[in-house]
Amino acid sequence: MRDDHRELRLFLHLARTLNFGRTSLDCHVSPATLTRTVQRLEADLGHRLFDRGPRGVSLTAEGHRFREYAVRALELWRAYREEHPDPAELTGRLAVFATVTACQALLPDLLAPFRAAHPQVRLDLRTGDAAAALARLDEGEADVAVAGIPARLPEPLVSRTVATTDLVFVTAHDRPDPGLDGPFVLPHRGLVRDAADRWFRSHGVSPEPAAEPEGHEALLALVALGCGTGVIPRLVLDHSAVRDRLTVIPADPPPAPFPIGLCVRRADLRRPQVAALWSLTAEFTS
Repeated sequence: MRDDHRELRLFLHLARTLNFGRTSLDCHVSPATLTRTVQRLEADLGHRLFDRGPRGVSLTAEGHRFREYAVRALELWRAYREEHPDPAELTGRLAVFATVTACQALLPDLLAPFRAAHPQVRLDLRTGDAAAALARLDEGEADVAVAGIPARLPEPLVSRTVATTDLVFVTAHDRPDPGLDGPFVLPHRGLVRDAADRWFRSHGVSPEPAAEPEGHEALLALVALGCGTGVIPRLVLDHSAVRDRLTVIPADPPPAPFPIGLCVRRADLRRPQVAALWSLTAEFTS
């Protein structure tokens, strides 16, 4: 069953620790998610709950009053559930497809509420090339994909944006006279290649790729080896093992930002596991 009192639990933990970092770690949520939760509660209540000052975090007068309410609300909920036990827990399997970068940068926060609410569901996590993500989903090899969202999503699919990342040009640190005049290392296919091609056309450039690797990790390895200038989502660059060997080349104007979404088949929203994940990720994207 979905934990409809998760926000109250986060608030009470923070009210006890008065430390955003500690509550974030203890409750397995990102600092950004915790901050959004507090902001959402404050917006709903019309009052600040916490003050942040030179001496740290403290509860406001309204925060103290709301803490009393939250404690009573959770006590009443626990008493109710003791008299009306949960129905059988959700079980089964949920196949998730994502790139290695998405697994590291997005999935821990994105899937944490689902994992906490439905620990009996087995998560089958598969990684691969970003360009293949929607095809894997459309062909039924995955129930959920975390991938770049095209401007026009195939009609059988539905998506929810979970992150947005810039596209950046990168080259090796030790490359002489780095610039945007090539040679270029470009993805063989996919949304990043499409965005790069649009940028080149807008600047009247017809690049002759020095290499067209499959996958972002392979592209960055070739760029680090000095094979040319590459174009990559900044999210991938920030989590790359070779990022310290690369330099970002400014572009004016830069390529358009790149949305990343949680994608499922529209028909699968009727499946209990997919519906539960879709519901619980609403907080992540709000």
